[in-house]
Amino acid sequence: MKIRNKDFEVDKHTYICAILNVTPDSFSDGGEAFSEAEAVEKAKRLIAEGADLLDIGGESTRPGFVEVDPDEEIRRVVPVIRKIRSFSQIPISVDTRKSKVALSAFEAGADIINDVSGLRFDPDMARVIAESGAYCCLMHDGQYFDKKADYITGVTGDLASIAKDALDAGIAPDRIILDPGVGFGKDAGENVLVIRELKRFSTLGYPVLLGCSRKSVIGAVTGLKVDERLEGTLATTAMAVLTGTAFVRVHDVKENARFVTMMEALCR
Repeated sequence: MKIRNKDFEVDKHTYICAILNVTPDSFSDGGEAFSEAEAVEKAKRLIAEGADLLDIGGESTRPGFVEVDPDEEIRRVVPVIRKIRSFSQIPISVDTRKSKVALSAFEAGADIINDVSGLRFDPDMARVIAESGAYCCLMHDGQYFDKKADYITGVTGDLASIAKDALDAGIAPDRIILDPGVGFGKDAGENVLVIRELKRFSTLGYPVLLGCSRKSVIGAVTGLKVDERLEGTLATTAMAVLTGTAFVRVHDVKENARFVTMMEALCR
């Protein structure tokens, strides 16, 4: 998988997808890099710390979030993309459910759309991605699917359905990444199952991204607050490396990058 100028050997390595939220209300880092200048400085730091790609978001999708108008979302993310493109060719993903935002992001220099609805929210999203020839990360959100008696078999089947929808819309198979959606439409027990059974999702034939960084499932298990969940996050990153998961989406880039390096030396 080659994204922009970078080759991703997704069957050999776990890559670091760095979270860059340009939002005032994200659950962990809302407001931390809300201005363009702050976001650009944070992007530079994340790149220096070892990020393999950046995932920029202009709308929080935390529980109870308030939907952002597409034009406001564009106003938040597009200037940041353009500014990063002035000094770096790092692959850029944009975390959005909206085709209008996706189109503007592509025009500004983004390479990937990270759609947490798995193409379920905006009926035009699949077409926009297909026509652009871009990459996409498509996530499983339990609110869009009925739960099956065998939960992991159900999630695997749902992800297969998401991938089929992408293929039917004309998105090339080598442009698809799947995310089992930890924290989206799942309770703590179901989230633990998803992380434990990560290997099952790679049987679908697509690279898998795991996004657990600082999430509530870590709080549920450890009893720790959001800003105390680094070790729990690293435990989920360990599971990603052990199962050959291609990407981990994280806030703490330096720590996760160092951890992956040591884990891969031991396990791969």
